[in-house]
Formats: sequence, C-alpha cells, structure tokens
Amino acid sequence: MSQDIKKDNMLENSFLASLERHRALFATVDKYQSEAMQLLVACQKALKSGGKVIWCGNGGSAADAQHLAAEFVVRYKLERGPLASIALTTDTSILTAHSNDYHFDTVFERQVQALCKPEDVVIGLTTSGTSPNINLALQAANEIGAYTVALTGREGGLVKDIANLPIIIANDETARIQEAHMFIGHWLCEAIDLAIEKGE
Repeated sequence: MSQDIKKDNMLENSFLASLERHRALFATVDKYQSEAMQLLVACQKALKSGGKVIWCGNGGSAADAQHLAAEFVVRYKLERGPLASIALTTDTSILTAHSNDYHFDTVFERQVQALCKPEDVVIGLTTSGTSPNINLALQAANEIGAYTVALTGREGGLVKDIANLPIIIANDETARIQEAHMFIGHWLCEAIDLAIEKGE
C-alpha cells in the first residue's frame, strides 16, 4: 500500500471517528432539554421586560457568543424585529485597553459592570468551567441581580457554582462540547422565533 493511500485511509478514518464521537454525544443531548427550557424562559422574560441577552466566551466560544448575539439582533428564521443582545467579545478597543491597563481576567467583568442591568440575562460559554474572565463576569452579573447562565462542559468547573443555571455538557472534548453549545443556542433562537410567531 502506497504512502498516499495510507494517508487517505487515515484521514477517512479520522473523519468517521470524529463523526462517531459527535453522534455519541448528541445521542445524550435530550437530557439537557429541561435546562434549555429554563434558558428560554429566562431570555423571554428578559426581552419582554426591556432587558437584553449578554454573551461572552474565549476563543471558539467567543466566536459562538458573537454568532448567537447576531442571530438575536438580525434574525434566525422568522422575519421579526431585532432582539436586544450583545457579545462582550467584539469591541477590540475595550478588550485591548482593559487587558493592557488592568488584566485579561477582568475584561468581561468590567463590561458587565458597565452594561448589565438586573433585567438582563448573562450567558458565559466556557468548555472547562474554569475560565477566570467568564467566572468573574458571571459573579459581577449576580451582584447586579441579572440572571446568569453557564454553557460549560466536563464536570462544570468552578462556574457551576456561580451561574444561576449551569448547563454542563458531560464530555471531555472541547469541540464536541462547543457543538452541543451551538445546538442549544440555535434551538434557543428557533424557540424564541416560535414564541414570537405565536404571540407569546
């Protein structure tokens, strides 16, 4: 067998192995339905009371935070008005100024202190549950009186004891945890659209 064929087989096997790990996790995602419904109710309450949904995360979770904030503000499927939502990962001047002048651990906490109100929902995405900047942001939101949610993984880390609603994806692979987070986020957008369509 040539080296090229061996490499092709390795790549094909890698693809299928990754897909199988995805399938194995998603076979268990139905157990998070109750927590997802609590998240939906919290977001509906916030939006109806003039609040907003605030997102934060690091790395790939930062991209997921921005993605989901965009689904709220622009649209998901339904043609509707914008929904108040913001990702704390997008203002490069704030991110770099704060990290330079103070510390990266408090980069989201500072923004929560500036922007968050008691009627808001603050959602932190951290696959490990141990990201200091997410944990401090949720602590600050708790002090303000906002409703806090952690989309996390593994065993929940420190954040499970900080958030009002920890949604812990019981898996050790970062990519799989993030895929589950995005499923829940996309379902949340779909459910909010359905509720608006029904006039709820």
